[in-house]
Amino acid sequence: MNAPLFPLFADLRDRPVLVVGGGAVAERKTGALLRAGARPRVVSPTLTDGLQAWRDQGRIDWIEGHFQPHWLDEVWLVIAATDDGAANRAVADAAEARRLLANVVDDAGLSTFQVPAVVERGALQVAISSGGGAPMLARHLRRQLETLLDDSWADLAGLFARQRERIRQRFPRLGERRRFFERLLAGPLPRLYRQRLHAQAENLFQSVLDESVQRAPEGSVALVGAGPGDAGLVTLNALRAMNEADVILHDRLVSDDVLRLGRRDATYVEVGKSAAGHSARQDDIHALMLEHARAGRRVVRLKGGDPFVFGRGGEELEFLRAHGIAYEVVPGITAAVACAAYAGIPLTHRDHAQSVRLVTAHCKDSSDTLDWTSLAQERQTLAVYMGVAGLEDFRARLVEAGRSPSTPFALVENGSRREQRVVTGTLADLPETARSHQVRSPALLILGEVAALAQTLHWFGPAPLRGDAAPTHSRNLPAPTLQAA
Repeated sequence: MNAPLFPLFADLRDRPVLVVGGGAVAERKTGALLRAGARPRVVSPTLTDGLQAWRDQGRIDWIEGHFQPHWLDEVWLVIAATDDGAANRAVADAAEARRLLANVVDDAGLSTFQVPAVVERGALQVAISSGGGAPMLARHLRRQLETLLDDSWADLAGLFARQRERIRQRFPRLGERRRFFERLLAGPLPRLYRQRLHAQAENLFQSVLDESVQRAPEGSVALVGAGPGDAGLVTLNALRAMNEADVILHDRLVSDDVLRLGRRDATYVEVGKSAAGHSARQDDIHALMLEHARAGRRVVRLKGGDPFVFGRGGEELEFLRAHGIAYEVVPGITAAVACAAYAGIPLTHRDHAQSVRLVTAHCKDSSDTLDWTSLAQERQTLAVYMGVAGLEDFRARLVEAGRSPSTPFALVENGSRREQRVVTGTLADLPETARSHQVRSPALLILGEVAALAQTLHWFGPAPLRGDAAPTHSRNLPAPTLQAA
Protein backbone atom coordinates (compact mmCIF):
# COMPACT_ATOMS: atom_id res chain seq x y z
CA MET A 1 0.00 0.00 0.00
CA ASN A 2 1.37 3.41 -0.97
CA ALA A 3 2.12 5.89 1.79
CA PRO A 4 -0.34 8.78 2.03
CA LEU A 5 0.62 12.16 0.63
CA PHE A 6 1.90 14.79 3.02
CA PRO A 7 -0.69 17.63 3.07
CA LEU A 8 0.93 20.98 2.44
CA PHE A 9 -0.27 24.54 1.84
CA ALA A 10 2.35 26.47 -0.14
CA ASP A 11 2.91 30.23 0.08
CA LEU A 12 3.50 31.19 -3.55
CA ARG A 13 3.04 34.95 -3.28
CA ASP A 14 5.29 36.70 -5.85
CA ARG A 15 7.13 33.43 -6.46
CA PRO A 16 7.64 32.14 -10.02
CA VAL A 17 5.93 28.88 -10.97
CA LEU A 18 6.36 27.23 -14.36
CA VAL A 19 3.31 25.98 -16.28
CA VAL A 20 4.11 23.88 -19.32
CA GLY A 21 1.24 23.98 -21.80
CA GLY A 22 -0.97 26.62 -23.36
CA GLY A 23 -4.38 24.94 -23.57
CA ALA A 24 -7.55 24.96 -21.49
CA VAL A 25 -6.10 22.82 -18.69
CA ALA A 26 -3.03 25.05 -18.45
CA GLU A 27 -5.32 28.09 -18.33
CA ARG A 28 -7.28 26.58 -15.43
CA LYS A 29 -4.11 25.76 -13.47
CA THR A 30 -2.67 29.21 -14.18
CA GLY A 31 -5.84 30.86 -12.90
CA ALA A 32 -5.50 28.97 -9.61
CA LEU A 33 -1.87 30.10 -9.31
CA LEU A 34 -2.86 33.72 -9.93
CA ARG A 35 -5.47 33.52 -7.17
CA ALA A 36 -2.68 32.33 -4.84
CA GLY A 37 -0.56 35.36 -5.74
CA ALA A 38 2.04 33.42 -7.71
CA ARG A 39 3.89 34.73 -10.76
CA PRO A 40 3.21 32.09 -13.44
CA ARG A 41 5.57 31.53 -16.34
CA VAL A 42 3.80 29.73 -19.17
CA VAL A 43 5.79 27.71 -21.69
CA SER A 44 3.97 26.95 -24.96
CA PRO A 45 4.13 27.72 -28.67
CA THR A 46 0.58 29.14 -28.46
CA LEU A 47 -1.82 30.43 -25.80
CA THR A 48 -5.57 30.28 -25.26
CA ASP A 49 -7.43 33.57 -25.41
CA GLY A 50 -7.60 33.63 -21.60
CA LEU A 51 -3.85 33.11 -21.20
CA GLN A 52 -3.18 35.70 -23.88
CA ALA A 53 -5.34 38.21 -22.00
CA TRP A 54 -3.40 37.62 -18.78
CA ARG A 55 -0.17 38.00 -20.69
CA ASP A 56 -1.35 41.32 -22.21
CA GLN A 57 -2.30 42.49 -18.69
CA GLY A 58 1.19 41.67 -17.45
CA ARG A 59 -0.08 39.04 -15.02
CA ILE A 60 1.89 36.13 -16.52
CA ASP A 61 5.16 35.71 -18.38
CA TRP A 62 5.03 33.83 -21.69
CA ILE A 63 7.97 31.76 -22.86
CA GLU A 64 7.13 31.05 -26.48
CA GLY A 65 8.34 27.65 -27.58
CA HIS A 66 8.80 24.12 -26.25
CA PHE A 67 9.99 23.08 -22.79
CA GLN A 68 13.68 23.36 -21.94
CA PRO A 69 14.99 21.93 -18.63
CA HIS A 70 16.95 25.08 -17.71
CA TRP A 71 13.67 26.97 -17.32
CA LEU A 72 13.22 25.10 -14.02
CA ASP A 73 16.27 26.67 -12.45
CA GLU A 74 14.49 29.72 -11.00
CA VAL A 75 10.99 28.44 -10.18
CA TRP A 76 9.48 26.98 -7.02
CA LEU A 77 7.06 24.51 -8.60
CA VAL A 78 6.25 23.20 -12.04
CA ILE A 79 2.96 22.00 -13.54
CA ALA A 80 2.95 19.96 -16.75
CA ALA A 81 -0.38 20.44 -18.50
CA THR A 82 0.18 19.36 -22.09
CA ASP A 83 -1.53 16.59 -24.05
CA ASP A 84 1.89 15.15 -25.03
CA GLY A 85 2.91 12.27 -22.76
CA ALA A 86 6.57 12.45 -23.76
CA ALA A 87 6.73 16.18 -23.04
CA ASN A 88 5.08 15.68 -19.64
CA ARG A 89 7.60 12.95 -18.76
CA ALA A 90 10.48 15.21 -19.78
CA VAL A 91 9.18 17.89 -17.41
CA ALA A 92 8.82 15.35 -14.56
CA ASP A 93 12.33 13.94 -15.13
CA ALA A 94 13.92 17.41 -15.24
CA ALA A 95 12.11 18.41 -12.03
CA GLU A 96 13.20 15.17 -10.29
CA ALA A 97 16.81 15.88 -11.18
CA ARG A 98 16.53 19.30 -9.52
CA ARG A 99 14.56 18.00 -6.49
CA LEU A 100 11.75 20.27 -7.57
CA LEU A 101 8.12 19.36 -6.89
CA ALA A 102 6.15 18.72 -10.08
CA ASN A 103 2.52 18.06 -10.91
CA VAL A 104 1.69 16.28 -14.14
CA VAL A 105 -2.00 16.74 -14.77
CA ASP A 106 -3.92 13.43 -14.74
CA ASP A 107 -0.76 11.38 -14.15
CA ALA A 108 -0.28 10.58 -10.48
CA GLY A 109 2.68 8.31 -11.23
CA LEU A 110 4.76 11.16 -12.67
CA SER A 111 3.68 13.73 -10.07
CA THR A 112 5.50 14.56 -6.86
CA PHE A 113 2.66 16.77 -5.65
CA GLN A 114 -1.07 16.79 -6.27
CA VAL A 115 -3.39 19.77 -6.60
CA PRO A 116 -6.35 19.00 -4.30
CA ALA A 117 -10.01 19.79 -4.70
CA VAL A 118 -10.51 22.93 -2.60
CA VAL A 119 -13.40 24.58 -0.79
CA GLU A 120 -12.56 28.25 -0.18
CA ARG A 121 -14.24 30.56 2.30
CA GLY A 122 -12.00 33.59 2.46
CA ALA A 123 -8.77 32.66 4.18
CA LEU A 124 -10.28 29.33 5.22
CA GLN A 125 -9.48 26.53 2.78
CA VAL A 126 -10.45 22.88 2.95
CA ALA A 127 -8.37 20.72 0.63
CA ILE A 128 -9.39 17.17 -0.36
CA SER A 129 -7.05 14.71 -2.05
CA SER A 130 -7.38 11.09 -3.09
CA GLY A 131 -3.65 10.85 -3.77
CA GLY A 132 -4.34 11.32 -7.47
CA GLY A 133 -6.07 7.95 -7.70
CA ALA A 134 -9.71 9.04 -7.55
CA PRO A 135 -10.00 12.76 -8.35
CA MET A 136 -13.73 12.52 -9.08
CA LEU A 137 -14.29 11.23 -5.54
CA ALA A 138 -12.45 14.25 -4.15
CA ARG A 139 -14.56 16.57 -6.31
CA HIS A 140 -17.75 14.87 -5.15
CA LEU A 141 -16.76 15.38 -1.53
CA ARG A 142 -15.91 19.00 -2.28
CA ARG A 143 -19.43 19.57 -3.62
CA GLN A 144 -20.86 18.15 -0.40
CA LEU A 145 -18.68 20.41 1.71
CA GLU A 146 -19.70 23.39 -0.41
CA THR A 147 -23.26 22.85 0.83
CA LEU A 148 -22.21 22.71 4.48
CA LEU A 149 -19.86 25.69 4.66
CA ASP A 150 -21.61 29.00 3.98
CA ASP A 151 -19.93 32.38 3.50
CA SER A 152 -20.05 33.18 7.22
CA TRP A 153 -17.02 30.90 7.65
CA ALA A 154 -14.95 33.47 5.78
CA ASP A 155 -16.00 36.12 8.32
CA LEU A 156 -15.11 33.82 11.21
CA ALA A 157 -11.71 33.04 9.71
CA GLY A 158 -11.07 36.74 9.16
CA LEU A 159 -12.03 37.59 12.75
CA PHE A 160 -9.79 34.93 14.27
CA ALA A 161 -6.88 35.92 12.03
CA ARG A 162 -7.18 39.61 13.01
CA GLN A 163 -7.45 38.76 16.69
CA ARG A 164 -4.89 35.95 16.78
CA GLU A 165 -2.29 37.76 18.90
CA ARG A 166 -4.87 39.10 21.35
CA ILE A 167 -6.29 35.60 21.80
CA ARG A 168 -2.84 34.15 22.42
CA GLN A 169 -2.06 36.84 24.99
CA ARG A 170 -5.39 36.36 26.76
CA PHE A 171 -5.14 32.55 26.73
CA PRO A 172 -1.44 31.59 26.65
CA ARG A 173 -2.11 27.89 27.29
CA LEU A 174 -3.34 25.72 24.43
CA GLY A 175 -6.13 24.11 26.47
CA GLU A 176 -7.53 27.51 27.42
CA ARG A 177 -7.49 28.65 23.81
CA ARG A 178 -9.20 25.46 22.68
CA ARG A 179 -12.04 25.94 25.20
CA PHE A 180 -12.34 29.59 24.19
CA PHE A 181 -12.80 28.69 20.51
CA GLU A 182 -15.21 25.88 21.35
CA ARG A 183 -17.33 28.27 23.36
CA LEU A 184 -17.39 30.86 20.59
CA LEU A 185 -18.25 28.37 17.84
CA ALA A 186 -20.91 26.64 19.96
CA GLY A 187 -22.55 29.96 20.79
CA PRO A 188 -24.35 32.61 18.75
CA LEU A 189 -21.25 33.97 16.97
CA PRO A 190 -21.65 31.88 13.77
CA ARG A 191 -25.36 32.72 13.63
CA LEU A 192 -24.68 36.45 13.94
CA TYR A 193 -22.33 36.30 10.98
CA ARG A 194 -24.88 34.31 8.97
CA GLN A 195 -27.43 37.03 9.71
CA ARG A 196 -24.91 39.67 8.55
CA LEU A 197 -24.91 41.24 12.03
CA HIS A 198 -21.20 41.94 11.96
CA ALA A 199 -21.13 44.64 14.62
CA GLN A 200 -22.99 42.42 17.07
CA ALA A 201 -20.63 39.54 16.28
CA GLU A 202 -17.57 41.71 16.96
CA ASN A 203 -19.09 42.93 20.23
CA LEU A 204 -19.86 39.38 21.31
CA PHE A 205 -16.32 38.27 20.53
CA GLN A 206 -14.93 41.15 22.59
CA SER A 207 -17.18 40.41 25.55
CA VAL A 208 -16.25 36.72 25.58
CA LEU A 209 -12.56 37.56 25.25
CA ASP A 210 -12.75 39.96 28.20
CA GLU A 211 -14.65 37.64 30.51
CA SER A 212 -12.64 35.90 33.20
CA VAL A 213 -15.34 33.35 34.02
CA GLN A 214 -16.92 31.32 31.25
CA ARG A 215 -20.69 31.20 31.25
CA ALA A 216 -22.93 28.45 29.99
CA PRO A 217 -23.52 28.58 26.21
CA GLU A 218 -26.55 30.53 25.03
CA GLY A 219 -29.32 28.57 23.35
CA SER A 220 -31.17 29.56 20.21
CA VAL A 221 -33.97 28.39 17.95
CA ALA A 222 -33.93 28.12 14.16
CA LEU A 223 -37.28 27.82 12.38
CA VAL A 224 -36.38 25.70 9.38
CA GLY A 225 -38.47 24.83 6.35
CA ALA A 226 -38.01 21.19 5.37
CA GLY A 227 -39.77 21.48 2.03
CA PRO A 228 -42.44 19.03 0.83
CA GLY A 229 -40.51 15.78 1.30
CA ASP A 230 -37.87 15.37 -1.40
CA ALA A 231 -34.55 15.67 0.46
CA GLY A 232 -33.02 17.25 -2.64
CA LEU A 233 -35.20 20.33 -2.12
CA VAL A 234 -33.77 21.09 1.33
CA THR A 235 -31.82 24.35 1.17
CA LEU A 236 -28.14 24.64 2.03
CA ASN A 237 -28.95 26.82 5.06
CA ALA A 238 -31.46 24.23 6.29
CA LEU A 239 -28.86 21.48 5.95
CA ARG A 240 -26.37 23.56 7.90
CA ALA A 241 -28.86 24.25 10.70
CA MET A 242 -29.85 20.58 10.95
CA ASN A 243 -26.21 19.55 11.25
CA GLU A 244 -25.57 22.07 14.03
CA ALA A 245 -28.69 21.25 16.04
CA ASP A 246 -28.69 19.69 19.50
CA VAL A 247 -32.47 19.20 19.39
CA ILE A 248 -34.75 18.86 16.34
CA LEU A 249 -38.48 19.36 16.94
CA HIS A 250 -40.06 18.13 13.72
CA ASP A 251 -43.51 17.97 12.22
CA ARG A 252 -45.18 14.64 11.61
CA LEU A 253 -45.03 15.06 7.84
CA VAL A 254 -41.30 15.82 7.58
CA SER A 255 -40.05 12.90 5.51
CA ASP A 256 -37.60 10.30 6.76
CA ASP A 257 -35.27 11.24 3.90
CA VAL A 258 -35.08 14.80 5.21
CA LEU A 259 -34.64 13.72 8.83
CA ARG A 260 -31.68 11.57 7.82
CA LEU A 261 -29.87 14.74 6.74
CA GLY A 262 -29.74 16.01 10.32
CA ARG A 263 -27.06 15.58 12.93
CA ARG A 264 -26.89 11.93 13.94
CA ASP A 265 -26.53 12.50 17.68
CA ALA A 266 -29.18 15.22 17.97
CA THR A 267 -32.34 14.60 20.00
CA TYR A 268 -35.35 14.19 17.67
CA VAL A 269 -38.84 14.96 18.99
CA GLU A 270 -41.96 14.62 16.83
CA VAL A 271 -44.36 17.48 17.53
CA GLY A 272 -46.59 17.25 14.47
CA LYS A 273 -50.26 18.04 14.34
CA SER A 274 -52.78 15.65 12.87
CA ALA A 275 -56.46 15.85 12.10
CA ALA A 276 -56.84 12.47 13.74
CA GLY A 277 -54.85 10.81 16.45
CA HIS A 278 -52.41 12.25 18.94
CA SER A 279 -50.70 15.56 18.27
CA ALA A 280 -48.77 18.18 20.19
CA ARG A 281 -50.55 21.36 21.21
CA GLN A 282 -48.93 24.61 20.12
CA ASP A 283 -48.37 25.57 23.76
CA ASP A 284 -46.47 22.30 24.26
CA ILE A 285 -44.23 23.10 21.29
CA HIS A 286 -43.56 26.56 22.71
CA ALA A 287 -42.65 25.01 26.06
CA LEU A 288 -40.22 22.55 24.45
CA MET A 289 -38.46 25.30 22.47
CA LEU A 290 -38.12 27.41 25.61
CA GLU A 291 -36.90 24.53 27.77
CA HIS A 292 -34.14 23.44 25.41
CA ALA A 293 -33.02 26.95 24.44
CA ARG A 294 -32.74 28.02 28.07
CA ALA A 295 -30.63 24.93 28.69
CA GLY A 296 -28.11 26.29 26.17
CA ARG A 297 -29.06 24.00 23.30
CA ARG A 298 -29.35 24.84 19.63
CA VAL A 299 -32.89 23.96 18.65
CA VAL A 300 -34.21 23.43 15.13
CA ARG A 301 -37.97 23.68 14.75
CA LEU A 302 -38.28 21.68 11.54
CA LYS A 303 -41.48 22.29 9.60
CA GLY A 304 -42.79 20.75 6.42
CA GLY A 305 -42.82 23.25 3.57
CA ASP A 306 -42.10 26.80 4.73
CA PRO A 307 -42.43 28.03 8.34
CA PHE A 308 -44.29 31.17 7.31
CA VAL A 309 -46.85 29.58 4.98
CA PHE A 310 -49.58 28.05 7.19
CA GLY A 311 -46.84 26.83 9.50
CA ARG A 312 -47.48 28.99 12.60
CA GLY A 313 -43.97 30.33 12.28
CA GLY A 314 -45.15 33.82 13.15
CA GLU A 315 -46.71 32.64 16.41
CA GLU A 316 -43.53 30.83 17.37
CA LEU A 317 -41.32 33.83 16.66
CA GLU A 318 -43.60 36.04 18.75
CA PHE A 319 -43.27 33.57 21.62
CA LEU A 320 -39.48 33.36 21.31
CA ARG A 321 -39.13 37.13 21.16
CA ALA A 322 -41.35 37.58 24.21
CA HIS A 323 -39.06 35.23 26.17
CA GLY A 324 -35.77 36.69 24.97
CA ILE A 325 -34.67 33.65 22.94
CA ALA A 326 -32.39 34.27 19.95
CA TYR A 327 -33.84 32.97 16.69
CA GLU A 328 -33.38 32.79 12.96
CA VAL A 329 -35.57 31.64 10.08
CA VAL A 330 -34.57 29.39 7.20
CA PRO A 331 -37.25 29.44 4.48
CA GLY A 332 -38.32 26.22 2.81
CA ILE A 333 -39.97 25.40 -0.49
CA THR A 334 -43.66 25.55 0.27
CA ALA A 335 -45.99 22.75 -0.82
CA ALA A 336 -47.82 24.85 -3.41
CA VAL A 337 -44.62 25.58 -5.33
CA ALA A 338 -43.15 22.09 -5.02
CA CYS A 339 -46.29 20.04 -5.61
CA ALA A 340 -47.27 22.10 -8.63
CA ALA A 341 -43.79 21.82 -10.12
CA TYR A 342 -43.56 18.05 -9.56
CA ALA A 343 -47.04 17.64 -11.10
CA GLY A 344 -46.09 19.70 -14.17
CA ILE A 345 -48.54 22.48 -13.29
CA PRO A 346 -47.39 26.09 -13.71
CA LEU A 347 -49.08 28.11 -10.98
CA THR A 348 -49.17 31.12 -13.30
CA HIS A 349 -49.41 31.11 -17.08
CA ARG A 350 -49.87 33.99 -19.51
CA ASP A 351 -52.81 32.27 -21.20
CA HIS A 352 -54.56 30.83 -18.15
CA ALA A 353 -53.69 32.41 -14.79
CA GLN A 354 -52.33 35.83 -13.92
CA SER A 355 -52.33 35.30 -10.14
CA VAL A 356 -52.10 32.57 -7.54
CA ARG A 357 -53.78 32.39 -4.12
CA LEU A 358 -52.54 30.27 -1.22
CA VAL A 359 -55.52 29.19 0.87
CA THR A 360 -56.23 27.00 3.87
CA ALA A 361 -59.66 25.98 5.10
CA HIS A 362 -59.14 23.45 7.84
CA CYS A 363 -62.18 24.24 9.91
CA LYS A 364 -65.51 26.09 9.94
CA ASP A 365 -64.04 29.29 11.33
CA SER A 366 -61.39 29.57 8.64
CA SER A 367 -63.91 28.75 5.89
CA ASP A 368 -66.25 31.47 7.09
CA THR A 369 -63.52 34.12 6.99
CA LEU A 370 -62.51 33.48 3.38
CA ASP A 371 -63.57 35.87 0.61
CA TRP A 372 -65.29 33.30 -1.58
CA THR A 373 -66.34 35.83 -4.23
CA SER A 374 -62.70 36.77 -4.75
CA LEU A 375 -61.60 33.13 -4.71
CA ALA A 376 -64.20 32.25 -7.37
CA GLN A 377 -62.75 34.61 -9.96
CA GLU A 378 -61.49 33.02 -13.18
CA ARG A 379 -57.94 33.10 -14.57
CA GLN A 380 -56.36 32.62 -11.19
CA THR A 381 -54.95 29.55 -9.46
CA LEU A 382 -55.98 28.39 -6.01
CA ALA A 383 -53.46 26.30 -4.09
CA VAL A 384 -55.44 24.91 -1.18
CA TYR A 385 -53.66 23.56 1.90
CA MET A 386 -56.58 21.55 3.23
CA GLY A 387 -55.76 17.92 2.55
CA VAL A 388 -58.78 16.01 1.33
CA ALA A 389 -61.35 16.82 4.00
CA GLY A 390 -64.13 19.37 3.59
CA LEU A 391 -64.16 19.12 -0.19
CA GLU A 392 -67.97 19.12 -0.45
CA ASP A 393 -68.14 22.42 1.43
CA PHE A 394 -65.28 23.84 -0.64
CA ARG A 395 -66.98 22.94 -3.93
CA ALA A 396 -70.37 24.26 -2.85
CA ARG A 397 -69.04 27.61 -1.66
CA LEU A 398 -66.97 28.20 -4.80
CA VAL A 399 -69.79 27.32 -7.20
CA GLU A 400 -72.23 29.42 -5.20
CA ALA A 401 -69.78 32.33 -5.50
CA GLY A 402 -69.67 31.94 -9.28
CA ARG A 403 -66.81 29.57 -10.07
CA SER A 404 -67.63 27.29 -13.01
CA PRO A 405 -68.18 23.60 -12.10
CA SER A 406 -66.06 22.71 -15.14
CA THR A 407 -62.97 24.35 -13.62
CA PRO A 408 -60.08 21.84 -13.71
CA PHE A 409 -58.45 20.64 -10.50
CA ALA A 410 -55.48 18.47 -9.56
CA LEU A 411 -54.98 16.75 -6.23
CA VAL A 412 -51.29 16.13 -5.60
CA GLU A 413 -50.77 13.43 -2.98
CA ASN A 414 -47.31 13.08 -1.41
CA GLY A 415 -45.98 15.74 -3.72
CA SER A 416 -42.28 15.43 -4.66
CA ARG A 417 -41.94 12.07 -2.87
CA ARG A 418 -41.36 8.66 -4.40
CA GLU A 419 -45.02 7.71 -3.83
CA GLN A 420 -46.46 10.86 -5.45
CA ARG A 421 -49.88 10.54 -7.13
CA VAL A 422 -51.76 13.16 -9.10
CA VAL A 423 -55.53 12.94 -9.60
CA THR A 424 -57.26 15.34 -11.97
CA GLY A 425 -60.84 16.24 -12.77
CA THR A 426 -63.27 19.15 -12.60
CA LEU A 427 -64.69 21.05 -9.66
CA ALA A 428 -68.10 19.46 -10.20
CA ASP A 429 -66.73 16.03 -9.21
CA LEU A 430 -63.98 17.04 -6.81
CA PRO A 431 -65.06 15.19 -3.61
CA GLU A 432 -66.31 12.12 -5.46
CA THR A 433 -63.08 11.83 -7.44
CA ALA A 434 -61.00 12.18 -4.28
CA ARG A 435 -63.02 9.40 -2.61
CA SER A 436 -62.96 7.08 -5.61
CA HIS A 437 -59.18 7.29 -5.79
CA GLN A 438 -58.81 7.19 -1.99
CA VAL A 439 -56.64 10.30 -1.90
CA ARG A 440 -55.02 10.67 1.52
CA SER A 441 -53.09 13.34 3.36
CA PRO A 442 -50.63 14.88 2.72
CA ALA A 443 -52.32 16.24 -0.38
CA LEU A 444 -52.53 19.66 -1.97
CA LEU A 445 -55.45 20.83 -4.11
CA ILE A 446 -54.68 22.98 -7.14
CA LEU A 447 -57.76 24.53 -8.76
CA GLY A 448 -57.81 26.62 -11.89
CA GLU A 449 -57.31 26.51 -15.61
CA VAL A 450 -53.62 25.59 -15.22
CA ALA A 451 -54.51 22.32 -13.46
CA ALA A 452 -55.52 20.84 -16.84
CA LEU A 453 -51.88 21.04 -17.93
CA ALA A 454 -50.96 18.23 -15.53
CA GLN A 455 -52.08 15.70 -18.14
CA THR A 456 -49.68 16.97 -20.80
CA LEU A 457 -46.78 18.46 -18.82
CA HIS A 458 -46.28 15.80 -16.13
CA TRP A 459 -42.69 14.60 -15.77
CA PHE A 460 -42.34 13.02 -12.31
CA GLY A 461 -43.80 9.71 -11.26
CA PRO A 462 -46.85 8.01 -12.82
CA ALA A 463 -49.10 9.87 -15.23
CA PRO A 464 -52.01 11.70 -13.58
CA LEU A 465 -55.18 9.73 -12.91
CA ARG A 466 -58.38 11.11 -14.36
CA GLY A 467 -61.58 11.48 -12.35
CA ASP A 468 -64.07 8.78 -13.33
CA ALA A 469 -67.20 10.15 -11.64
CA ALA A 470 -69.88 11.58 -13.91
CA PRO A 471 -70.53 15.35 -13.53
CA THR A 472 -73.82 14.93 -11.70
CA HIS A 473 -73.41 17.86 -9.33
CA SER A 474 -73.13 20.77 -11.72
CA ARG A 475 -76.79 21.69 -11.34
CA ASN A 476 -77.92 20.66 -7.87
CA LEU A 477 -74.94 20.95 -5.56
CA PRO A 478 -75.40 19.91 -1.93
CA ALA A 479 -75.67 22.50 0.77
CA PRO A 480 -72.39 23.32 2.51
CA THR A 481 -71.31 20.68 4.99
CA LEU A 482 -68.35 21.22 7.27
CA GLN A 483 -65.89 18.43 7.93
CA ALA A 484 -62.84 18.27 10.11
CA ALA A 485 -59.61 18.64 8.17
